[in-house]
Amino acid sequence: MLWSLVKIIFFIALIGVLTLTAGALLEARGGLQVTITGFEFTLAPLQAAILAVILLLLVWLILKILSLMMAVVRFLNGDDTALSRYFNRNRERKGFQALSEGMMALASGEGRLALAKASKAERYLGQPELTNLLTAQAAEMAGDTRKAEAVYKQLIQNTTTRFVGVRGILKQKLANGDTESALKLAEHAFGLKPSHEDTQDVLLKLQANSADWAGARKTLSAKLKHGNLPRGIHKRRDAVLALSEAYEATDDDPTAHAAAIEANRLSPDLVPAAVLTAQGYIAQAKPRYAVRVLKTAWQAQPHPDLAAAFAQIVPDETPVQRIKRFQTLIKLHPDHRESRLLLAELYITAEDFPAARRVLGRLAEEAPDVRSLTIMAAIERGEGSSDTIVKGWLARAVTAPRGPQWVCDNCNTLQTNWSAVCPNCDSFDSQSWKASPMPFGTITPGSGMLPLIIGALEDHSEPEERTSDTGQKERSPASDDADTQEDAADTSESIACTKASGS
Repeated sequence: MLWSLVKIIFFIALIGVLTLTAGALLEARGGLQVTITGFEFTLAPLQAAILAVILLLLVWLILKILSLMMAVVRFLNGDDTALSRYFNRNRERKGFQALSEGMMALASGEGRLALAKASKAERYLGQPELTNLLTAQAAEMAGDTRKAEAVYKQLIQNTTTRFVGVRGILKQKLANGDTESALKLAEHAFGLKPSHEDTQDVLLKLQANSADWAGARKTLSAKLKHGNLPRGIHKRRDAVLALSEAYEATDDDPTAHAAAIEANRLSPDLVPAAVLTAQGYIAQAKPRYAVRVLKTAWQAQPHPDLAAAFAQIVPDETPVQRIKRFQTLIKLHPDHRESRLLLAELYITAEDFPAARRVLGRLAEEAPDVRSLTIMAAIERGEGSSDTIVKGWLARAVTAPRGPQWVCDNCNTLQTNWSAVCPNCDSFDSQSWKASPMPFGTITPGSGMLPLIIGALEDHSEPEERTSDTGQKERSPASDDADTQEDAADTSESIACTKASGS
């Protein structure tokens, strides 16, 4: 408000000054006499003042024209001028607009349009460090992998964009299945930027898939160092890598047992690490250390592999002695399913079938699986039940769930043995010991051998036959059902034999 008032006052004052000046010039006597080529002009004071103003305007206009002409000459010569800066600003405006439209097209999945906009942006801007990445990504989306690779190689030549170029070619190699080249590129990218989380993950996966356990442990340590991995998860995965390193070593390699011990120290609840560590102590005649390791792992998670390793500590003991010794494990989780199954198998081995039935309880009815049903068949056989009853339990075992197995959390693939990398989906540290709904499979070995279901079952029943009028024998539906049960029993017996031989 005040500034507006000042401007109004200034305008009024200017008008007043001009009016007074014009009045003074009109009242003034004399004038200006100008002679040009023999012609004489006499101007009044006011006319002289107007002429002076006109001359000043003409001089200003001539100077401006001369300045413009000089600017045109300099522009044509390539010098930086106001005119060139005007055109540059116009080109930059169009280039950045094309760059923005290309990025929007890329985000929308329009690869061809994004590639065209990237080319236009490059033409206007002339800054490949800004447009090359868009060009490469647009070319990939459009299916032009050669052009994308060529642009990524251009990015590698520049130190500021080298990491982006290496990452781009790395993704192409992974898409093409060239894991060997991808591993080298991932190592290069990791060297350029060790703190980049996605590069760390890609490198770790490639190293694990190629069984480079030592390199994978270094990469895992880098993830922890740069804050990309919680300490607890780091210890678990480091244990998995150390265990894998122990598996890869030969039996006579002294580093194998040390790696297993390291894996068990980092993750005492990792069952394969505990088993391998205990087996190493057993080989070194250190049963106390083996017992301690197995008890710690059993406390965390009862597992049949732990029981099998526990049995290896004293291989020549009697069944009764084994039952007594195994109480140190069983009492840690007396009501756990694995403890009850294990104790039932031990009682069967000792031929104490009532005790086995008592320990097993109603597991076979309430939560049936291959193992519990097979144990129940062994109990019935040991107690002298008919073959029909035994075969009934075995027939149920054929179609029953497998029970706890090593299952990949990522793809739900079942594995007979634990592994650090899933062979189906290549995911790392995804194996979990859990129940699987899939029917019929390999029975997980336990500590007992179930010797009573190894032999062939005798069939004392008389076959039901029906004689036709022509004297030929025909099979009845009941006989067909019996044969089906026999086939199921034979299959289960084969499974039991495999289990016994593996134990």
